[in-house]
Amino acid sequence: MYSEQIDKEQRIIRLFHQGNASAMDLLYAEYASYLTGVGFRYISDDDDLKDVLQESFIKIFTRISSFTYRGKGSLKAWMTRIVINESLQFLRHQQSSQIVRMDSYDLPDLPEEEPELTGVSAEVLSEMIRRLPPGCREVFNLYAIEGKSHIEISQLLNIKPDTSASQFHRARVILTRMIRKYQLNKARE
Repeated sequence: MYSEQIDKEQRIIRLFHQGNASAMDLLYAEYASYLTGVGFRYISDDDDLKDVLQESFIKIFTRISSFTYRGKGSLKAWMTRIVINESLQFLRHQQSSQIVRMDSYDLPDLPEEEPELTGVSAEVLSEMIRRLPPGCREVFNLYAIEGKSHIEISQLLNIKPDTSASQFHRARVILTRMIRKYQLNKARE
């Protein structure tokens, strides 16, 4: 599988460098589903997600000639960064990435324990993340999924590191509530 993945990435890059018309189709077939999943975590409206993905693929296709292969997964990581950046740029332009004030919601503290995810599929969890308020969703994805620090997030979103940390905490509280409510409803069925 390891050499097969490298071969796929290198083959796609080689086809692009050769100007082969099938390169776009091959790249799209191989990565569209994954990149849609990345965008799905940030963009809550399906039509907006399609727009972001279209812009992302345009950038990928027009910039791949400058891409340098750096080993297994480097093409996928490069495309992921493009989708994340396009998603964040879209949210900034839509002004929906406003950080929600903590005092505008009545969220009592929950214990810092992670919720039990028994019976919660990846698809259900992904949909819950998608329903987070925009500021929380952005910070949660960048911190928990992309592994960015609060300092890095603060630079990306032009917010304070403390704001990033509080938005992440708020996202965890909201997700914990969603998970517990989902599990309670499933248990009643």
